Amino acid sequence: MRRKLLGMLLSFTMAATLFTGCGGKDGKDSSKGKVNFKPEQADDWKALAEEYSKEKNVEVKVVTAASNTYEQTLKSEMAKSDAPTMFQVNGPVGLATWKDYCYDMKDSDVYKQVKSDDFVLKDGDAVQGIAYVIETYGIIYNKTLLAKYCEMDGAKVKDASEINSFAKLKEVADDIQAKKKDLGVDGAFTSPGMDSSSDWRYKTHLANLPIYYEYKKDGIDSTDKIKGTYLKEYKQMWDLYLKDSTCDPKLIASKTGDESTAEFATGKAVFFQNGTWTYGDITKNGLKDEDLGMLPIYIGVEGEENQGLCTGSENYWCVNSKASEADIKATLEFMNWCVTSDKGRDAIANTMGFVTPFKAFDDGYTAKNPLVQADADYLAAGKTPVSWNFSTIPSEEWKNNVGNALLEYAQKTGEWDAVEKAFVDGWDEQYKATHE
Repeated sequence: MRRKLLGMLLSFTMAATLFTGCGGKDGKDSSKGKVNFKPEQADDWKALAEEYSKEKNVEVKVVTAASNTYEQTLKSEMAKSDAPTMFQVNGPVGLATWKDYCYDMKDSDVYKQVKSDDFVLKDGDAVQGIAYVIETYGIIYNKTLLAKYCEMDGAKVKDASEINSFAKLKEVADDIQAKKKDLGVDGAFTSPGMDSSSDWRYKTHLANLPIYYEYKKDGIDSTDKIKGTYLKEYKQMWDLYLKDSTCDPKLIASKTGDESTAEFATGKAVFFQNGTWTYGDITKNGLKDEDLGMLPIYIGVEGEENQGLCTGSENYWCVNSKASEADIKATLEFMNWCVTSDKGRDAIANTMGFVTPFKAFDDGYTAKNPLVQADADYLAAGKTPVSWNFSTIPSEEWKNNVGNALLEYAQKTGEWDAVEKAFVDGWDEQYKATHE
């Protein structure tokens, strides 16, 4: 049987990792399909694909696509006669584009594994998307370096637990920056790179904070017209990243995500805005679990001392409703195998370090990731997690325009007013463009 699967990560894509699967009259053939999974775990997915091939006698090949090419790749593949049977959307906005291609999974075995409808995308009663990983991001910090700073004369805190607001974070970061030589670092924060492999951290993940607080204040979960109520707070956090980092702001245009990761992993910076998915990358370079902690991203909003980490998902598996019955069945079997088999659960929880919304993982397959544990600790302390509202951003073009304005502001070739215009006016323009 020929099967073609394609899914794609939108939020933090640095490269697109694809599975190509096939089956023929001898159990294997050379026909190819594609499934895309999170690029940070490309090697782990390759290993899992090999296990699936052995067990099911289906050839599975993993390839890598170019950076930030999800939508164009998906559109191109969907136009082919052997279109993908599995793909991915990033949330309500992505679903709006592809809902006519989304098979209703309400009767599937994989949906029966989902703990709550909080982790699915629905159109009425139809289950059109299922989140396969729940992730958390914030300001990862090096516990060893921060403890060393806390022992220095004049340190602004004696323990990381005292950092519970933007004001305190800024006080500590400014002091670390002033004492960086004595502490043996190049900066308080890693470089805020605006290369395409890194800029999503600021035009999407950092931008989530002013969106979250505006939605919270107005009692909404989406909007066609963003007000920009908390853009002053967005600015002061961006200013802090620029001022207290490992590099001159004029250099950030070419600074990559890999460089920022390496700076943190090798002890060149104390703080690193990123998420649970980067655990493998930063521990490959020698950092140990006991070195890692995570703080919320504080931007200076009243009551933020009660804020937890940013937790959610924009990784939703979908099945192509235009595919044949046989291919839909094969796709659902593959998805269910990933979340119920011992090999699938072990790889996803223990090797990749993912937290999932599936019941089968409660049976001894809880991710041993200290960054995941940080989220659990904040929840246990009664802190309110920040929801992922960036899935309501009207388009990728909006993010790019905000990112360009952030970069020009950082390089002093543009004013902050341009960021506000891209954020507010751009939202209105892009919402209209995508909903016509």
